[in-house]
Amino acid sequence: MDVLFNSINVRDLLSSHDLDESSPLSAPDLRLLIDRLQFQSLQIKSKVQAYLLSHHADFSDLFSRCSESASRSEQISDSVSNLLALISDHPVDAEIRDMVSEIEKTMKELKAKRELLGLVKVIVQLSERLKSVQEDLKNGRLLSAAEAVRDLKKVVGSVAGEREPVVYGLLRKEWAECFEEIQGILVKFMENAVRFEREPNKLRVKLRLSVDGGTHGVELHTIMEAMDMVGILDYGLAKVADLMIKHVITPAVDCGSPISFTEETNQDSGQKTEMILKIVSCDPKLEKDDVDIIYSKIIMVIKFCYKSICFQNGSWMRCFGRLTWPRIAEIIILNFLSKVVPDDASKLADFQKIVKCTSEFETVLKEMMFISASDNKDERLSNFAQNVEVHFASRKKTEILAKARNFLLQCDFAVPQEYMRTSPKLKYSGIAEHSSDHVVDLLFLSERCVVSEAASQLMALVHQTLQDVCLSSVKVALEFYHAARDAILLYEAVVPVKGKFLAYLERQLDGINQAAVLIHNDCLYLSQEILGLAFKYRSEFPSAIREHAVFLDMAPRFHLMAGEVLQRQIQLVIFNLKKAIDGADGFQNTHQMQQYESAKFSIDQVVFILEKVHIIWEPVLLPSTYKRSMSMVLESVFSRMTKDILLLDDLAAEETLQLQRLIHLMLESLSSLLESLIVADQKGTSQEGFTNPLDNLIPSLNKIRKLADLLDMPLKSITIAWESGELVRCGFTPSEMEDFIKAIFADSPLRKECLWRIEIANF
Repeated sequence: MDVLFNSINVRDLLSSHDLDESSPLSAPDLRLLIDRLQFQSLQIKSKVQAYLLSHHADFSDLFSRCSESASRSEQISDSVSNLLALISDHPVDAEIRDMVSEIEKTMKELKAKRELLGLVKVIVQLSERLKSVQEDLKNGRLLSAAEAVRDLKKVVGSVAGEREPVVYGLLRKEWAECFEEIQGILVKFMENAVRFEREPNKLRVKLRLSVDGGTHGVELHTIMEAMDMVGILDYGLAKVADLMIKHVITPAVDCGSPISFTEETNQDSGQKTEMILKIVSCDPKLEKDDVDIIYSKIIMVIKFCYKSICFQNGSWMRCFGRLTWPRIAEIIILNFLSKVVPDDASKLADFQKIVKCTSEFETVLKEMMFISASDNKDERLSNFAQNVEVHFASRKKTEILAKARNFLLQCDFAVPQEYMRTSPKLKYSGIAEHSSDHVVDLLFLSERCVVSEAASQLMALVHQTLQDVCLSSVKVALEFYHAARDAILLYEAVVPVKGKFLAYLERQLDGINQAAVLIHNDCLYLSQEILGLAFKYRSEFPSAIREHAVFLDMAPRFHLMAGEVLQRQIQLVIFNLKKAIDGADGFQNTHQMQQYESAKFSIDQVVFILEKVHIIWEPVLLPSTYKRSMSMVLESVFSRMTKDILLLDDLAAEETLQLQRLIHLMLESLSSLLESLIVADQKGTSQEGFTNPLDNLIPSLNKIRKLADLLDMPLKSITIAWESGELVRCGFTPSEMEDFIKAIFADSPLRKECLWRIEIANF
């Protein structure tokens, strides 16, 4: 049968196999193809027939089995139909289902009733046990009552749950009442057991207490055990702890009224009934550094509590320690340790005795389990004592910053009279030769300047602090180093430049005064000193500090502050001068008497302001700073006046003479000021090779002087001066000269020639 499943290749039936797939077949090829296909079909049919004949028996058996299966399926279908008909006539399954449902319902009801019965039994038992607690409390059976309260808490819980029976809430309420009752009784027992009697000044601990005045009593140990069982040991011992702190521990640490302790015991029938700790005053007075006596007294008190109250029970003692130790440690630190912290670094070694005694004291407390042996936080006294260097340094740092702040707040930033320009002492000797706390050397400028008392005191304090850094341990040195930095930065905080100055200094900074330039000198001095600190002290610092000590970062801040203060003053002076010059109304019509007087008044105001600035600045500022600042101010004045005069478009002959007179008047009035600039320039730099140093300092000075000459110079001379380049060297431009000539000289061939020669001149 394989031939039936194989495909027939049509091309195999053709005579030629090299035909193109896309080319059509010819008629002979088609006829040949049809004949061969018919032949192939006949072959297939014959093969199929032969296969069927050879397997005839197999096909017959297959067909018989199919017939039997079909008949059996019909029989099963008939049987199922009969069964369904029988069931539908008699519904037994419904009855069975109803019976099963009834049984399940009955079983659920039975289970619920059993559970409810069990719950009722539990509730009854809990109620009876709660009643037994009250009975035990009445009869003094505290341990039994405490055990019942502890166990019932696990059953009823302390917080209501969701969808719980109402009776549980009632039981919980009843348990809470029992808990409050037993808590109140136990606390009352503790209050009666431990009492402080002021009159005999003693602490009394009763070891056995009576119940409601009856003959039978309860032991203090039993009360402690019951409180521990109920979980109120902290609450029960809280008042005892307060009593011990107030009446026993605090007097023991008070160095002003020394006391001692003695123990007594009262017995009845051979049994101890009371333990008494008596407080007795003693003489002589306790010395401040007698640490052994203080610690021994406290140990005696704690041992008394360990034996008579906690009965040498470690967990009870630990609870009592948690209540009292933080306050005891605080009292010891406040009243004793903090007062014996050395005031001098040389005494730090003597403090090691106190450190050793403190460590031994806390070791004894650990042995009594009063403090934890594993928690370092409980070593409060040792931590404080071992860090005494830090405490010492912290105290000194506070003192240093307080001193620095006082220096700054108490300083009025006023220049002493001997440094005023009018002082004969300064006039003949000068600042460089003057010796005082107000005159300091600038390390990197080779000059001296006047500073405020606050700045000199501040730097003296910083130098002293850094010297202590060189002699101190690492911890102390680190604190001193930060103290020195903070003291310097206090100047910036207390005497700020930008709007946060003290009220009276704020007004001074907004005006022309010596306080502002004195602050400039302070900032300059501080920046110079800061740059030198590392060079002077770093090599002597402890090695751990040497790598981290930095001062250089602060120097630029103060240098900028100095520049800002000075620039603010310069701008203020220039503003006032421009305002004064504005009163001259551009120097117009000065040939008229009223306008001339107005211009002269403006010139007088300018001279007055400049002289005031001269008096204020010269004795305080460095010569180089004074020269630079005053030159900027004068340049603004001369350039403004020159510009206003050159802008005049029509000048009468008399008007030019009046303008010339005003210029000469101003220059003559400022002669002493200009002379001071020459002196300052000679101090600051070498002027060899310069005939007139003012020409370099104030370029407009030469220009305004030349302008005064031009005002009465003939046109021909002006032309010659221009062509020679003299006017150009003085700062005149061609346009300025053309406008100036047009304003003074009437139109004429000579003026035209002059203007033409100015225009063609090439410089």
